[in-house]
Amino acid sequence: MGQYKYKRVLIKVSGEALMGDQGYGIDVAVTSRIAKELAAVQRNNIELCLVVGGGNIFRGLSASKAGIERATADYMGMLATVMNALALQSALENQGIDTRVMSAITMENVCEPYIRRRADRHLEKGRVVIFAAGTGNPYFTTDTAAALRAAEMQCDALLKGTQVDGVYDSDPKTNPDAIRYEKLSYQKVLADDLRVMDASAVTLMRDNTIPIIVFSIHEKGGFDAVLQGQGDCTIIGS
Repeated sequence: MGQYKYKRVLIKVSGEALMGDQGYGIDVAVTSRIAKELAAVQRNNIELCLVVGGGNIFRGLSASKAGIERATADYMGMLATVMNALALQSALENQGIDTRVMSAITMENVCEPYIRRRADRHLEKGRVVIFAAGTGNPYFTTDTAAALRAAEMQCDALLKGTQVDGVYDSDPKTNPDAIRYEKLSYQKVLADDLRVMDASAVTLMRDNTIPIIVFSIHEKGGFDAVLQGQGDCTIIGS
């Protein structure tokens, strides 16, 4: 075990990360691999909570543009995040990790309702907590939900697992000479509209002095390395 820089962290996992190469839905093998990475860290006494997106199943904003009323489309997207949260819960429990799904929309037959103090107690008892259904309100993204929960849980850092290993000055998929930022300030992210997360999420993290760490969710051992200050990533802070 190395020296970890953080004790309690929230990781934002996109819905797209769970679908692998399928183009839609949940790839069980990929979800299992992500769960193994999370479990390896949690076993080292890191208090771990997650927010998962739903874009692999349903995108509320895209559906709204196609003609579904915006609030309704957003609620549909929230339900997709619950499906992903349950899939991650199953994968984590297959790794022997005690896990709770807490939803901002009450559905007690499926998961627990989100109650801040109860979530805090789960973390203290060594359980992984997965926050589902965003903030429970339309017009807010899961980025904002991740920032809100990170602040409420008094996390030491918010980690965003993406398709690339940090924030670049241009798209590394199309530009082989793209340069990865090692560190960025909250203000530069907002002023340059770098779209790391929603502006509201970045602002909330700035106001609560919680660093945002962007790393690749697909790099084996990447999560553990980043928590030890060794992995490839971009750190956004003051």
